[in-house]
Amino acid sequence: QGQLVESGGGLVQPGGSLRLSCAASGFTLDYYAIGWFRQAPGKEGEGVSCVSTSDGSTYYADSVKGRFTISRDNAKNTVYLQMNSLKPEGTAVYYCTTDVGIVTPHRATCIGDFWGQGTQVTVSS
Repeated sequence: QGQLVESGGGLVQPGGSLRLSCAASGFTLDYYAIGWFRQAPGKEGEGVSCVSTSDGSTYYADSVKGRFTISRDNAKNTVYLQMNSLKPEGTAVYYCTTDVGIVTPHRATCIGDFWGQGTQVTVSS
């Protein structure tokens, strides 16, 4: 049975950086568009970023554009989310999800059919 495991979360000061990883086992990520979605307590969830499988198109939510970078390493069957210049409003549980559907630079939900367990990111001084 397939599994997604996120890692790399933690406590970071505002302005700091973290790199989240999403490692897949039991299936190959190559075949799927993949996304990162975050959920903060009491707030609506947000599709942060996702990447297609066909042409490598990427999508970023306006709230993270210019600060976050999504990438995939097919050899390692892993997807990354590099997060720079983190803000307190970035505090949330970050989930990796596969098969997120259509991804264009201007439109994507980053909501898929298969999810990891999430990793907590806390941005606080």
